Amino acid sequence: MPIVAGAPAGAYRDGMDIAIKIFLVLHLVGWAMTLGGALASMKTPKVTAGMLHGVLTALVTGILMVGLHEMGDGDGVNNIKIAVKLLVALAVTVMVILGRRKESVSAGYLGGIAGLVVVNVAVAVLW
Repeated sequence: MPIVAGAPAGAYRDGMDIAIKIFLVLHLVGWAMTLGGALASMKTPKVTAGMLHGVLTALVTGILMVGLHEMGDGDGVNNIKIAVKLLVALAVTVMVILGRRKESVSAGYLGGIAGLVVVNVAVAVLW
């Protein structure tokens, strides 16, 4: 289905691909903010506002990308992989929100956040 009358038949798919790629970039930026914030705060351990914004960006854009992939003409997504990634993302989100409520957290707590972010990226790349 073309976006505009008279547009080539692949125009709708091209638009979806562009949207998916934009959300992918935002998704990666969100995870980078979360990982970078955790690693940068190791000396004086606390969960920063940037980490909260990063993890929420990654979570929302990930959900939007799954929706866009399911709307497309392709085979869709690997639902088990997406479920694993969602569980890890929700665990990181909960850890960041709970850590944000405290004045300071332990370096191990930040290490746990950083480790789960790396696990989520590894699942995306290696699965």
